Amino acid sequence: MTQRDNVGPLGSLKFVTLLVALIPELLFLGAGVQLQDNGYDGLLIAINPQVPENQNLISNIKEMITEASFYLFNATKRRVFFRNTKILIPATWRANNYSKVKQELYEKANVIVTDWYGAHGDDPYTLQYRGCGKEGKYIHFTSNFLQNDDLIAGYGPRGRVFVHEWAHLRWGVFDEYNDEKPFYINGQNQIKVTRCSSDITGIFVCEKGPCPQENCIISKLFKEGCMFIYNSTQNATASIMFMQSLSSVVEFCNASTHNQEAPNLQNQMCSLRSAWDVITDSADFNHSFPINGTELPPPPVFSLIQAGDKVVCLVLDVSSKMAEADRLLRLQQAAEFYLMQIVEIHTFMGIVSFNSKGEIRARLHQINSDDDRKLLVSHLPMTVSAEAETSICSGLKKGFEVVEKLNGKAYGSVMILVTSGDDEHIGNCLLTVLSSGSTIHSIALGSSVVENLEELSHRTGGLKFFVPDKSNSNSMTDAFSRISSGTGDIFQQRIQLESTSENVKPHHQLKNTVTVDNSVGNDTTFLVTWQTSGPPEIELSDPNGRKYYANNFTTNPALQTARLCVPGTAEPGLWTYTLNNTHHSLQALKVTVTSRASSSAMPPATVEAFVERDSTHFPHPVMIYANVRKGLYPILNATVTAIIEPEAADPVALDLFDNGAGADIIKNDGIYSRYFFSFAVNGRYSLKVHVSHSPSVSGLAYSIPRSRAMYVPGYIANGNIQMNGPRKSVGRSEEEQKWGFSRISSGGSFSVLGVPAGPRPDVFPPCKITDLHAVKVEEKINLSWTAPGEDYDHGQANSYEIRISQSLRNIQDDFNNAILVNTSKLNPQQAGTKEVFTFSPKLFTNGPDHQPDGETQESHRIYVAIRAIDKNSLKSAVSNIAQASLFIPPNSAPILARDNLILKGVLTAVGLIGIICLTIVVTHCILNRKKRADKKKNGTKLI
Repeated sequence: MTQRDNVGPLGSLKFVTLLVALIPELLFLGAGVQLQDNGYDGLLIAINPQVPENQNLISNIKEMITEASFYLFNATKRRVFFRNTKILIPATWRANNYSKVKQELYEKANVIVTDWYGAHGDDPYTLQYRGCGKEGKYIHFTSNFLQNDDLIAGYGPRGRVFVHEWAHLRWGVFDEYNDEKPFYINGQNQIKVTRCSSDITGIFVCEKGPCPQENCIISKLFKEGCMFIYNSTQNATASIMFMQSLSSVVEFCNASTHNQEAPNLQNQMCSLRSAWDVITDSADFNHSFPINGTELPPPPVFSLIQAGDKVVCLVLDVSSKMAEADRLLRLQQAAEFYLMQIVEIHTFMGIVSFNSKGEIRARLHQINSDDDRKLLVSHLPMTVSAEAETSICSGLKKGFEVVEKLNGKAYGSVMILVTSGDDEHIGNCLLTVLSSGSTIHSIALGSSVVENLEELSHRTGGLKFFVPDKSNSNSMTDAFSRISSGTGDIFQQRIQLESTSENVKPHHQLKNTVTVDNSVGNDTTFLVTWQTSGPPEIELSDPNGRKYYANNFTTNPALQTARLCVPGTAEPGLWTYTLNNTHHSLQALKVTVTSRASSSAMPPATVEAFVERDSTHFPHPVMIYANVRKGLYPILNATVTAIIEPEAADPVALDLFDNGAGADIIKNDGIYSRYFFSFAVNGRYSLKVHVSHSPSVSGLAYSIPRSRAMYVPGYIANGNIQMNGPRKSVGRSEEEQKWGFSRISSGGSFSVLGVPAGPRPDVFPPCKITDLHAVKVEEKINLSWTAPGEDYDHGQANSYEIRISQSLRNIQDDFNNAILVNTSKLNPQQAGTKEVFTFSPKLFTNGPDHQPDGETQESHRIYVAIRAIDKNSLKSAVSNIAQASLFIPPNSAPILARDNLILKGVLTAVGLIGIICLTIVVTHCILNRKKRADKKKNGTKLI
């Protein structure tokens, strides 16, 4: 062991926390991006293993971040910049004296560089799944975007694009343009282009050049071939969230420049607040102040890191507590499954067990064949010890000893820690763990596990799981199935298709089907486990009717498992399995099905399940998410169900939705969400998600992600139209799916405290309405939104409270005193249902509307907000603020916006001059003809 293990017992976790405070760099290990002294440390940019090696890509990433740092520093008024950045080089690239990774993984990167599959597009985008002011998941760039300089004309300099996306990711602001609503009618009855700020100028362009806007807009729609082209030279300095490509744009829209009327996501998601207002409310700005002086910050420091050999060590509890509730048997079955199927080839594996002391059971052994896997399985613990005491630190230190034999350090290694012990001394090795460079995945068995176990995983960036003591729970195998190498190479990783567990009565059967779609099929494995000594009768049928029986499975009687590896590529379609319990007692039977991608040309559908935070306190809900994608494309129209298992209560099934309502912030982004608050007990909860897609649901739909930098089609420069190349777009497509698909993924665990015993009062209000829209139709305002529930997004609310104002500030700051709309005939529907309500604003706006001091009434706009009320008078938060124009005469043409008045005047003048010239020419011709006729007449008379 290295010198760091001589730290010795520290007495308590509080003392360890004090030491970490004295050594702050340890505090931030595995903690992601941190802001210290105005500089961001720990930004991680990861290149996907499928991206071909190219050193220019690394150089361009460095240039982009360096440019972004200075641009960001000025845009934030000298507040923040990028100090230290790590670039994770894939293991598929040649070694080039790169530093070795510690706890950095592709799956934890803030920025990923990878390419689309199928139809290609180069839009940079940020995956935002939470609300206004909340951090996103990651920024995505294609390798072509980072290397093709021709794209700079359309997107702008890469550093500026990065700042646009960083604002999405870090501060939770949204785009200020809208491709679907490129123009709107403002409160002065003018046609305006959706933009921020409104000072950015340009002209309408038709197929043959500049044209008046009435030639472009027909029945409130853009005519085909028309677009609005911006001037390349501007005076406006905002906004980065609209068009970062303009050279004059150097700041975010603030209160004075923000265009509150524009129908964009920033206004919808942030209730008409400016981007700068949201940014300055962030934790970053609460803890940083402008740097005095005029000097720029130092350029970013870059670290190039690359993963070496994959090194994994199982650290397994064998204390006497593991004999309870078949814990050891379930651990053996799941560990065998992991060693035989999940862990990737060429991985170095070791095994350690522990009770009060640690013991090395298998030193590092590289997996190159099935024989290597079987050898490792033979070293799994088969019995528990007599002592109940557990020392997690002893087990981990033995694990470090095992992995350090390869390269002298534990950097980049993975520990899978499984324990049921209540070890109050776990804090003694926290410093050892933090400085090891190893990632700790923890699996807690039963309800007596020490509370601080998950802290080891949290601090090292590992996953954490909980396995309840239930014979019919498959959570242990699901947890091991979820643990991958974290390289981002989806073509090499196992994908779980099925996880079923059931207590089957004597002489009854467990029968079900699982879909093997055509994107998977390689190395397809069916695992059957049972509880008693003898196996069940097994029958498995493939889509063509071929049958497999128990004698076709590889059986391990000691571990009570049977495994079938389907030769070659499994036949796509429905596979049917039947397990018959031939015993005279209840039998817990379980089936797990996994597979790998069938082709490197087509990424398989995947699901990643996670929660917003690891713990909550009653009555605050947990927000559950499932990210369903095929490659980078979001998958729509899937059926997604979360299964939540508490420590000592029945599992709860919860449907998740991608409808843009309730917990789901953005519709059709492939992230399915829901509130969970049905807390049965205090303690840990296990989460897994099941996703299915029926072939009868019009194929799989792929859509363009939002929160992406704008591609500008062209500019007006020196009076000339200069168009950029056509934008490559991933578009929206439909793919025929003959079989549909099925996926399972563990979402780890979370904990809940403060759950009261006995009957509970109603403490859950309806959820906030986030998709309120208002549209003026003739003399009425039509409102639409998605119904919340009685409790968050469950059930049916009791009533609605709708208020309106002609003052934005009034409805923002003083909703209770805004004008109340009569909703006595409006009865809330079931949560998730589309609601529609129409009212006449004349009934409410003719009277006085209180205006805050210094604000004048805007007679042409109306602002609307709503909240739901349940039967116990608990009220939701106030919705997003919607707006609409008032009193536009039905037959009047919209007044021309300022941007086109000059163009209109020029065209009118040209037209008048043309008419005058034509009149002169026609008059001249008539006079000449008359003279010729007179001459002819006079000539005839002379004869």
